[in-house]
Amino acid sequence: MAVGVIVPERAAVIFAQIQTTILSSFGWLYLLSVGIFLISVLLICLGRYGRLKLGPDDATPDFSFISWIAMLFAAGMGIGLMYYAVGEPMTHYMAPPTAEPRSVAATREAMAVTFFHWGIHAWAIYAVVGLSLAYFGYRYNLPLTIRSGLYPLLKERINGPIGHAVDIFAIVGTMFGIATSMGLGVSQMNAGLNYLIGVPISLYVQLILIATVTAMATISVVTGLDKGVKILSETNLLLAILLMLFVLVVGPTTELFRDFVQNIGLYLDTIVLRTFNIYAYEPTPWIDAWTLFYWAWWISWSPFVGMFIARISRGRTVREFVTAVLFIPAGFTFFWMTVFGNSAIMMDTTVAGGKLGTEIAADISVGLFYFFEYLPWTTFTSGLAVLLVAIFFVTSADSGSLVIDAIAAGGETETTTGQRVFWCALEGVVAASLLIAGGLQALQSATIASALPFCIVILALVWSLFKGMRADVAQKEAQASISSPPSAQPASGLTWQRRLSLILHAPSEKEVANFINGTAKDALNAVTNELNNRGRVTVVEVEENGAIYLRSIADGMRDFIYGIMPVAQIAPSFSTLGVGKTNYRHEARTYFSSGGRGYDVMGFTKEQLIADILVQFERYLTLVHTPETQLVHSAPEHSTSELG
Repeated sequence: MAVGVIVPERAAVIFAQIQTTILSSFGWLYLLSVGIFLISVLLICLGRYGRLKLGPDDATPDFSFISWIAMLFAAGMGIGLMYYAVGEPMTHYMAPPTAEPRSVAATREAMAVTFFHWGIHAWAIYAVVGLSLAYFGYRYNLPLTIRSGLYPLLKERINGPIGHAVDIFAIVGTMFGIATSMGLGVSQMNAGLNYLIGVPISLYVQLILIATVTAMATISVVTGLDKGVKILSETNLLLAILLMLFVLVVGPTTELFRDFVQNIGLYLDTIVLRTFNIYAYEPTPWIDAWTLFYWAWWISWSPFVGMFIARISRGRTVREFVTAVLFIPAGFTFFWMTVFGNSAIMMDTTVAGGKLGTEIAADISVGLFYFFEYLPWTTFTSGLAVLLVAIFFVTSADSGSLVIDAIAAGGETETTTGQRVFWCALEGVVAASLLIAGGLQALQSATIASALPFCIVILALVWSLFKGMRADVAQKEAQASISSPPSAQPASGLTWQRRLSLILHAPSEKEVANFINGTAKDALNAVTNELNNRGRVTVVEVEENGAIYLRSIADGMRDFIYGIMPVAQIAPSFSTLGVGKTNYRHEARTYFSSGGRGYDVMGFTKEQLIADILVQFERYLTLVHTPETQLVHSAPEHSTSELG
């Protein structure tokens, strides 16, 4: 950014040299890394790690399956799909990597390459980051920030200089990734306004558009229009789908369905070769301009998208998460690209007589608007496209600033308005500065450069995921092999009269709170005092949500945690607790640092609770002295607000 301010006349050349140097030296690393990301998440999904929960073993999803799928579906939409829907397939059709331009072979290659760039490889990058955030955030109770994903490798050092550097790489990468999207957005908006009302295509106009959109996003941040932005995003998604369906219906409908099936086959047929094909024996600038730029762009975007999909996926299994994240957004994107891309190629070879391809070759940003010329209601559809890009632009800037702010604040989501405004304004400044410095070339160069260090971070996240999951699975298997003494069973030691009383009487929220603050607290304090007397540092902490936990500090292995939290469970409608109405059964449920399944201890006496704590402590000592399970975390914060 400073280059564009200090030496603007040489900025374009400098950015081009930076991009060429990075891709010639590290292009192979981008390609290999993305292949590793895809293979890794598939292995995690299909293997024994797939059964692990994103949260405690008894966690339930925060959203229904349909709502969750809908949100993942929405995550696949953005400015890029509007910008490249027509432009990329047509560009590859006219200048394919290996085929004869404007031939049937070029059509096949154009769609296969487009699918490759927008398919499961991109979502594998997002899946690694999102899975790392969700797994270590919800199961280890660490903050939802990138550094937390490296806990199995760095332990407490994630709070030191290395952890700070990791988060800085994530912030810088996300900043330039969003700036690139903003650059594409203003280019397409400028082209659309020029097409509709004759607004000149110029840097000045694009800077005004960036300032306008940044101001709108800032207003959203300041006024807290979260609900309004959500409604706006959902409306935008619906309009985008309707636009696609319009093209599908008025276009060559039958042929497009046939093309979609064919494109899937072409994609699957070439996926392995393209994953590792860097054209080493036949160097071509095509791969630098397209595949490697895309991989760098997706890597830069991964903290943004990863944070979103992590926040909505608590309680899902790892297998559910990976399967849905890889295939649902990619499936929609494939159909979107088929509808627009194949329609454009068909038009260019028939009614357009090659004119559409010529216009796109001159300026890819106008491709969508010239495409609409060959469909009914041209002015309306072009105006709708400009509106869609504008709304995607605003919501991306707004939500992007919130993600960057959360990472910068160490995972905190409740930050000051001033901080959010700062990041929102900085996004606009970065995008505008890079446009001044060298246009889209500068934006692409900045993205490629900023993605390089974060590519290394994501590789470390993959290693950390395998290391952490291996330890958790080993612990579960070791725990299953330990025979539980009778006192380890929930509600053990209760008299049959007391058990019958608990069955017939649903404890109230107040009764559970009194139990936790009275009997449970006394039991935890008694064990804490005895452990401290025996030289084992142990503390009792009370959470804001009414939970209480005992934490016994361990050096070089996970801490022992025995917590009790108030939980409201929906009771059956037709039960002894009440007939024909909705009731809630309030419980005092245990939780542990290992993410193991908790149980209700409401009604235990102090002595029974002490006995239960000792049983769990004995299990803990057995497990942590098993070499394969010693890796399991000792998180610095054990917030039960994430445990639910």
